[in-house]
Amino acid sequence: MKKLAKCLTVSLACASAALPALVDAKTMRLGMGDPLDSDQGAYASRFKELVEYYSDGDIKVTLYPNGAIGSETEMVQNARLGSLDMALVGIGNVTPFSKELGMLTMPYVIKSTSDAVKITTGSLGDHWNQLAQKQVGVNILGWTYSNFRHLTNSKRPVKNMEDVQGLKVRVPQNPIMLASWEAWGANPIAMAWTETFTALQQQVVDGQDNPYIVNNTMKFYEIQDYVTEIHHQYSLQPLLIGKRTFEGLSDAERNLLTRAGLEAQQHALIFQISEADKAKQHMIDNGVEVFTLEDEEKWIELAKEKVWPQFYDTIGGKENFDSVLKQLQ
Repeated sequence: MKKLAKCLTVSLACASAALPALVDAKTMRLGMGDPLDSDQGAYASRFKELVEYYSDGDIKVTLYPNGAIGSETEMVQNARLGSLDMALVGIGNVTPFSKELGMLTMPYVIKSTSDAVKITTGSLGDHWNQLAQKQVGVNILGWTYSNFRHLTNSKRPVKNMEDVQGLKVRVPQNPIMLASWEAWGANPIAMAWTETFTALQQQVVDGQDNPYIVNNTMKFYEIQDYVTEIHHQYSLQPLLIGKRTFEGLSDAERNLLTRAGLEAQQHALIFQISEADKAKQHMIDNGVEVFTLEDEEKWIELAKEKVWPQFYDTIGGKENFDSVLKQLQ
């Protein structure tokens, strides 16, 4: 954990200079898809505290959890249009606006939390931010690290690829995630996050994939019987601020938000590391059975053979893809 936190501390150094006082008080709205006791909530709550502290109360941040002001895709759209100040969303819900950011959802690219930190900081972090500015119309202020997306379902235990055949799995509107589950034999269904609990409850879909903290705070243990630990995708959730909003701020305000975003990112990383096992245990205590894959090497092989080649062109070319992989080694 210390090594991971150190990676972020380096990024914080350039943003930690003393900031001048701000003149005009203002309130900024931050929308998010998950509850306040989730990974997103840990990030957003810390970000709010830091912004209000560093600005001496001149900037207030109002949080809107649980999709209170729209789906994650709608929040991204509203942030880029300037009608919403900030949106904290899963990266899979940003890729409809930037195919190249789909690199971050390619299966079995990120193999550890260390990889997740590395791919979102330094030169790679700058690269994704530049893409977000150019293609989406937003700036990335920071990242929430939510760990691997594990499969939950109410139909049967999933221990291998044979068990997942035909399983109806909810996924975001993300072509790479859809193609991944298709390659493994499931029946993926694209669906807004705000509709997911009801769809699971009514058995419109059998399951979905998300990290333990999300699965627990969304109370999926009430309607899902099984969890399978799969390591196909590490859930990354950027905090976005619309370019129009960001460029309309003073230099002092932009620096303050950037600093708060990076420091909240480090807080969220520590939160995830310390809370994920507790969330897992809480689900077990509520009757959920947990399984690990017996044949994950087969899942990895199909991802590399069937999924990766489909999307080289859309994520910037195979050369770009290989360059990112090399930087993670």
